[in-house]
This record gives sequence, structure tokens and C-alpha cells, in this order.
Amino acid sequence: MEAINVDIEHFRAELLDNVENNILNYWIGKMVDPRGGFYGRRDGYDRLDADAPKGAILNGRILWSFAAAYRVTRKPEYLEMAQRAKRYIIDNFYDGEYGGIYWSLNADGTPLDTKKQFYAIGFVIYGLSELVRACGDEEALDYAKRLFHDIEQHSRDRERGGYIEACTREWDEIADMRLSDKDENEKKTMNTHLHIIEPYTNLYRVWPDAELRDAIVDLLHIFFDVMEDGDNHHLGLFFDENWVRHDHEQSFGHDIEASWLLLEATQALGDNDLIAKALSHTWNIAEAALQGRCHDGSMLYERHGNGSYDNDKHWWVQAEQVVGLAYLYKFHGYDKALGMAVETWEYIKGNLVDREGGEWYWSRKADGSINRDDDKAGFWKCPYHNSRMCLETYTVLGE
Repeated sequence: MEAINVDIEHFRAELLDNVENNILNYWIGKMVDPRGGFYGRRDGYDRLDADAPKGAILNGRILWSFAAAYRVTRKPEYLEMAQRAKRYIIDNFYDGEYGGIYWSLNADGTPLDTKKQFYAIGFVIYGLSELVRACGDEEALDYAKRLFHDIEQHSRDRERGGYIEACTREWDEIADMRLSDKDENEKKTMNTHLHIIEPYTNLYRVWPDAELRDAIVDLLHIFFDVMEDGDNHHLGLFFDENWVRHDHEQSFGHDIEASWLLLEATQALGDNDLIAKALSHTWNIAEAALQGRCHDGSMLYERHGNGSYDNDKHWWVQAEQVVGLAYLYKFHGYDKALGMAVETWEYIKGNLVDREGGEWYWSRKADGSINRDDDKAGFWKCPYHNSRMCLETYTVLGE
């Protein structure tokens, strides 16, 4: 599918329609908790679990999604939802004694797991800074700055570079630093670094602080000079404190996501030398990611160290592929990528979008069946990857 045959305005209109009438309507209609904030879970059959814990990642991503939707559309109902999310995060997730953000709450809003996972704190900064971008919310900016200083004080490794994964509530060392059960228990991961540079970039747009800028520049060097494999250009996933790599996997979704987020970071800084470096590196990273692309436009989850593949087609991987391809088209001059993005969007529409119940399914399994074992909405299934795909691609292709 060549770029010349793509109706860009039709593509953009479909994306805007999906974010408004499929994704965000679902969260407004089915996930607002009358006790405050938002429910913690709906299962793969769309059944509400009103007593499920509420995760910091979910709530930070809800805040980002509605704030970004308001910034793009100016629809007041999205600002109302963003303000609801902000209020709940500040009043319930923020640790007024030690600073930082609790990992999870009980359904009634009381603290459940009080550890400080810096990945989660990053997502709250991402949401708060997006609200500042959308409406200039001063309270959101104040808390985003506080959380930035928390990360810099308690996570940043000033000696060896980068950021550690987690601490106890009181900012002490914690034995289990894993973000999830499937992760390696290492002190530094690509995933957390990606989702620290992401909110730092967004915060820099509304608060061009010198210390923040220096942190973003250091993160870019870590990605390009340490995490990117010099031979195959995939990003390493797990590292110890001395940057010794402890994995052999290739995560296609993270590679394609990083390929545009890292370029976005350099664009926000406005440094032409860094932009030029990023264009070279992110082209290579995106090209490596596309090794996981299938003939129907979908993308596999990952390649294991033994050479086998995880063939599930996860919702977030497909979403990030669309944005990555839009960036290849717009900023790298790869015209064919536009048609590839539309092809991936056609796969998403036909296989992941729930047109009756709303939102997207978690994945299609390797046998092609819908994955209902994993949540429709929950701790990790949030209105973020898919809403961002729609809003970011809509915006980039409209510039």
C-alpha cells in the first residue's frame, strides 16, 4: 500500500472518531466510580470488578488521555474527566508524608501497596504535565515538579547514570524491584527509562527547567549509546546497576514506541545536533522493530532469547506501530510508511476494536481468537496507548 493512495484526511477522521466514540466514551460510561475516581477493573468479558484495587499507572494514564483529548478537541467533558483524575491522584495516590505516588489503592481509595515504583511516578508526571499543556493548571504543574524532584533525588544514579526501578515508601532499598511478575529483578530497565524520558519531555514543554533538560539529554545518551544494541539496533531490556545486560529478548513493541518517543524528546529540546543524532538512531531502532511486522500489518509481541516468538498481537504494540510509522513518514521521509500505518489501522479495526462494547480487546492470540483472559480495562489496560495513537497520529499528519 503506497502513500500516494492514502486519503490522509479520511484516515485522520477515523482515528478521531475512534478515540472519541469508541475509547473515551467507554471510560466515561463504564469506568467512573461514584465513590471517587475510576474503577480499577473490567475483565475480558467486560464485567465490572468494583472491588478491584486501583493502580497508579492506570490513573496516571487516564489523566493523560483525557487531558490530551481536551487539548486536541476542546470538548469540556474531557476536561471534566481529566480534572476528576487529577483530584483523585492528588488526594489519594500522593504520599503527603514522604512524597511520591503509592503503587496501588484499595477500591475505597485507601493505600494498599505503598512502594514507590518510578515507572508509575513517571506516568503521573505525564498526566499532570499534559493537563498543564491543555489548560495551564497550576496545581498540576506544582505536583509534577514535586514528583520530578522525587525521581531525581531517589532514583537517579549520579555515579553510573540512569535510574533505578523502585524504593520502599520511605525511599529505602527494596528487595523486589520488578515492575511485574514477568520482568527480571534488575535495578535498571529500558521500560522504566523510556517512561521517564516520556514524561520529562512532556514536562519540559510547560516547564523548560535547566535541570530537567540536562536529565533528558542524559537519558537520550543512555538510549543511543548504552541500551541500543550496536549490532542489531534492538533495545536491551534489563540491566544491572553497572549497565551489564541481563536479557536476550527483542521487544518489537518497545522498539517501535521508543523510535518515536526518543525523536519527540529531541524535537522538544530543539537541539539540531541531537535531532540529527536521533534521526539516525531512531531510524535504525524502527527498522529493527519492523522485523516483527507481519504480512497483514500486525506486529508480534517479541522474539525470545532462544529464537522463538511470542505471536500474540497485543493492542498496545499495534497502537505504537501506527505512531512509529507516522513518524517514519513525517520526519524520516519514508513515504511507504504511511500506507503501512493505514494497513496496521485496518488490522486494528478488524481484530481489536470492540465495536459493540467499546474500547479494544487486549490482544488476538496466536490462533487468531480474541484474548478474553486479560482485562478490557484494568491495572495495565488503560486508555493510553490507543488514545495516544489516535491523537498523536491525527496531530502529526495534520501538521
